[in-house]
Amino acid sequence: MKKVAVILSGCGVYDGAEIHESVLVLLALDRAGVQIVCTAPDLPQFHVVNHLTSQPVPGETRNVLVESARLARGQIIPLSDLKISELDAVIVPGGFGAAKNLCSFAQKGEAFEVQPEVAAVLREARKLGKPIGLACIAPALAARVFGEDHVEFTIGTDAGTASALQAHGAHHVNCHVHNVVVDRRLKIVTTPAYMLASRITEAEAGINKMIQAVLEMT
Repeated sequence: MKKVAVILSGCGVYDGAEIHESVLVLLALDRAGVQIVCTAPDLPQFHVVNHLTSQPVPGETRNVLVESARLARGQIIPLSDLKISELDAVIVPGGFGAAKNLCSFAQKGEAFEVQPEVAAVLREARKLGKPIGLACIAPALAARVFGEDHVEFTIGTDAGTASALQAHGAHHVNCHVHNVVVDRRLKIVTTPAYMLASRITEAEAGINKMIQAVLEMT
């Protein structure tokens, strides 16, 4: 049985992992008969957002791993405990948590950095030849970590976001919501998901193709 890690970034589109995308990833992997390992960095969220008002909550703090455990039904491990050598692939759903907690793209734009633990996991996966799938804004991680390798990726069709992410050498490819961009050289698959999706079935189409392409490269 193949074993795939899903790196979560909290719980909720505005300050954590996008819930629809995360569930669609888990569902697609389960349908493929894959053993899923949910994981997240054990660190404070950048901030907490009231999802009813879309506004930050002053003074409130939450932990990325603890919040991600909500999505994983408690079955989750700290990213520091993840053993890449025992995995077949790594998947990262989107949501603002990917851009706020797993890296600082939401705060710093093209000058952003990837959280060191996350960057180390992605680099090790690449070194060991494990394919990586990223949805929505999560491809920003690949653009920064593998920019010097000129990785091909997509976040959809947003020219401004694409330009900022290409600053470190990555190459953006415009892509419709139901499709994927596959960098076969680096074994990295990306899909726009809710960067473009207006309904959950649109996000599902691209995510299913992303999971299929990742598993085909394992």
